[in-house]
Amino acid sequence: MTALVNSPAVVMWSSGNEVWNQTFAKGYQMVEMLQSIFHRLDPTRPVTCGMDQAKTVIYNGFAAAVELPGFNYRTGRYIEAYNHLPQKMILGSETASTVSSRGIYKRPAIIQPDAIYPDGQCSGYDLEYCAWSGLPEQDFELQDDYPWTLGQFVWTGFDYLGEPSPYDTDAWPSHSSYFGIIDLASLPKDRYWLYRSQWNTVEPTLHLLPHWNWQDGDHVPVFCYTSYPEAELFVNGKSQGRLRFATRDETDRLRRGEYIEGVSTMPDVGSFAIPDWGTAPRPELLPRYRLMWHDVPFEAGELKVVAYAADGSVAAEESVHTADAPHHLQADWANEHEGADELAYLTVSVRDKDGNLCCDAAPLIAIQTDGCTFVAAANGDSRSLDSFVQPQMHAFAGQCTFIVKGHGTATLSADEILPTTIRL
Repeated sequence: MTALVNSPAVVMWSSGNEVWNQTFAKGYQMVEMLQSIFHRLDPTRPVTCGMDQAKTVIYNGFAAAVELPGFNYRTGRYIEAYNHLPQKMILGSETASTVSSRGIYKRPAIIQPDAIYPDGQCSGYDLEYCAWSGLPEQDFELQDDYPWTLGQFVWTGFDYLGEPSPYDTDAWPSHSSYFGIIDLASLPKDRYWLYRSQWNTVEPTLHLLPHWNWQDGDHVPVFCYTSYPEAELFVNGKSQGRLRFATRDETDRLRRGEYIEGVSTMPDVGSFAIPDWGTAPRPELLPRYRLMWHDVPFEAGELKVVAYAADGSVAAEESVHTADAPHHLQADWANEHEGADELAYLTVSVRDKDGNLCCDAAPLIAIQTDGCTFVAAANGDSRSLDSFVQPQMHAFAGQCTFIVKGHGTATLSADEILPTTIRL
């Protein structure tokens, strides 16, 4: 306990998460008792509790007893809670639970909870979530517009083994979560860049999705996550339009169904029932935080986004290209590492002859080490049954991760693809 009390990483204590006594008439007594213990052991930090029964705890005294009320999801009740609770502040103790699979994109790109597909994946367009949760924009808006919100803990930063919602019933071999901003192989999903565009105020963000490998005649939703105020999309040099982010006032107009020149239109919303304890989707918020071209005709070649600074000058650009057949493996260190005992993360990707990512390639990739030691491997596929501790791994969406330690070389190889060697 002493070490924790002295740790600057601890900013508050939690007395529980989704505890059974939230709905009890005198459940608040347990909160008060636990908080008194925390304060006796450490009087320097506040205490929170993650509550998911918002409809009840706002009025039965439970939330009022929590020093820093933590709400798990339930963004639709934040203002109601603020108006009723004496603390006049709310913490997002669990937020979002948006689900996605890295590199997998489903059409049409519509907002919907609990969407399932024959391949057991979730769409990388970041528009799907579980019935109890929502999309990142619902939390972005609360933190931007209401100073009494204290921030959020996203569920989750990384995927993890277990809880493969929405594939949690008769859905084997799905066995790890889809919630993560970063997948089980430590590879960032597109949603990573959406959060980065809002949270990283030091370095600019520009990220384009999806991949550009479709069929002739396809019409493809294209999204851009960026910290720049405007961007223009091009297909083989032909402009698909220039967009800017909606303002707060324009968000209200979008909700009323107005069209606003130069602002993304809202994504469609699927047909579904909203649980009594759930939160209605807020499609009008997305044009405030994403640039979206919903119907881009596919044409093999280059998909490029050009970002503009506030003064209208070109600030940055990013491109993705249609990939040819797999040609070679590429290996890149994903983290800095110096000591012989430090874990080194090696991202391995399947590339065509021009270096473009082959986004649907799934070869079995083997690793041979000389001097350094193989530790583990993963690919981010929630349905993959490859062993984490064997020196081989199938690529998923063209990529996988190997973890090694020590100093030496690592050689990556796969059938009918040129190998690569990298030195540690």
